[in-house]
Amino acid sequence: MIADDEPWLRADLRERLAASWPELTIVAEAGDGDEAVKAVQRCACDVVFLDVQMPRLTGLEAAARLKGLVEIVFLTAYDQYATAAFTQRAADYLLKPLDPERLADTVARLRARLRERRQARDVLLQLGELASMVRPPEPVEPLRDWIKAVVGNATRLIRVSDVMAFRAVPGYTEVVTGDAEALIRTPLRDLVLRLDPAVFVQVHRNAIVNLNAVAVARRLADGRYAIDLREGRGEIETSRSRAALFRED
Repeated sequence: MIADDEPWLRADLRERLAASWPELTIVAEAGDGDEAVKAVQRCACDVVFLDVQMPRLTGLEAAARLKGLVEIVFLTAYDQYATAAFTQRAADYLLKPLDPERLADTVARLRARLRERRQARDVLLQLGELASMVRPPEPVEPLRDWIKAVVGNATRLIRVSDVMAFRAVPGYTEVVTGDAEALIRTPLRDLVLRLDPAVFVQVHRNAIVNLNAVAVARRLADGRYAIDLREGRGEIETSRSRAALFRED
């Protein structure tokens, strides 16, 4: 994803990335920090190119909310932000105007980091499979009829059947209903084990959708699907691996 408040700079970076990283797919663009955070929560992306100086939320503020979710590359016209960039554990930072050789170095660094993340996930999966072979699975308590969630300073009881979707946000899980959003601390990886799989399906790593709340699923050009929730309650995009849930036989 590319986040910059200057459209021509987004277009320039998009063209440069197409040349230096042909297999990369730009899944979203944003014009301010708040929009960037929401786009990452909605889309299954691995890397965000983030302008430091943007309206609403600055790039540094947005990065603080996205820490650990994606690899971040800061874009800035001033090298004075380099220290702040690495404080946020950014993969790299690029000075404007972009230097082709510097961008190539960044792409190589990102490829290496993403490869390491995939390898680490594979190792964890293998360890999990081995662990399951030597010990019985722990019993999982099904999610009951009600969820206790936080709305502002209040606690709200929400019927599980009224939940349209669960979305991962930094530090919490967002509960989407027909009239509001609320927050719980239970992570998606635990929720998916406790919800009825015939009703709630995980459509990508950051979202679980109630199939009864799906108004329409629209096929995207890259093979993923955009899911429109009923009552205009938002859009959630599937990952490629979960797109088969909505594909016609």
